[in-house]
Amino acid sequence: MDEWIFKSLCAMTYGLYVVSSCDGEKLNGQITNTVFQVTADPARVAVGVNKKNLTHDYIEKTGRFSVSVLKQETPMLFIGLFGFKSGRDINKFEKTGYKKYESGVPFLLENSLAAMEITVEQSVDLGTHTLFIGSVVKGEKISDGPALTYDYYHNVMKGKTQKNATTYNVETSS
Repeated sequence: MDEWIFKSLCAMTYGLYVVSSCDGEKLNGQITNTVFQVTADPARVAVGVNKKNLTHDYIEKTGRFSVSVLKQETPMLFIGLFGFKSGRDINKFEKTGYKKYESGVPFLLENSLAAMEITVEQSVDLGTHTLFIGSVVKGEKISDGPALTYDYYHNVMKGKTQKNATTYNVETSS
């Protein structure tokens, strides 16, 4: 990728979220920075998810997911659990505070400001990722405080970018 294109993309503002879904009683979630509101009435959001991720498989199968908005003080160990470990190898929810919506989709209580449940209306194939677009059917306020941004994660917390992330760049993520 051209250096100036990369620098321009890095200047964009993002939050950090955990996107979760389920397959029956199996739960999974992952860190993402690609969640954004696309309409207000009805309330719709879009999320970009790497096709290699287990969360992608669950969203594709069930047509439902949740978004948990992370607090700025979210610990690196928590980010590592949802950002650098695979749900194929461990149960990420085993020692994490969460609840489930009636649909079975989990949302985080721990380290979250708010959560919402989304029903997928359409998906767009983006090659390595799928953009899931859906209606917000429920929302929860969990706590107060500032949200964790990607800029804060990188520049203050000195966090790295996981290889399946939409913003991963092999030259800068070593």
